[in-house]
Amino acid sequence: MFEKLELTRMAQALAAQSGARMAVIAENVANADTPGYKAKDVPAFSEVYEAGGLDMRATRPGHLVGHAAANLPAPDLVRGHESPNGNSVSLEAEMVKSVEARQSHEMALAIYRATSDVVRASLGRPR
Repeated sequence: MFEKLELTRMAQALAAQSGARMAVIAENVANADTPGYKAKDVPAFSEVYEAGGLDMRATRPGHLVGHAAANLPAPDLVRGHESPNGNSVSLEAEMVKSVEARQSHEMALAIYRATSDVVRASLGRPR
């Protein structure tokens, strides 16, 4: 039922994008001392959404295959200063990005929770 609401589909895609970004950030932090490692990041959700990166709306089952979370963009290399060993990971920048990703994920969950509360209230069911 919830997957038919555009707002919940967008919130699910935002949560998936935030999770993917956290995974890339964790990989960057894990390789902070690896010589030659280049930092990566996932494009911002707003850029992907504005570029039409979300799935089209299906008109019937089987019409379109896939899900917005499955079509997340691949991580890109981040330009920045490199250390003498060629590593471009900045732990400070990764901390800032992790906070942004956590806030986006929490916002997506809050939207999904609020939407489910509205649907429950419209059906006359308590929390």
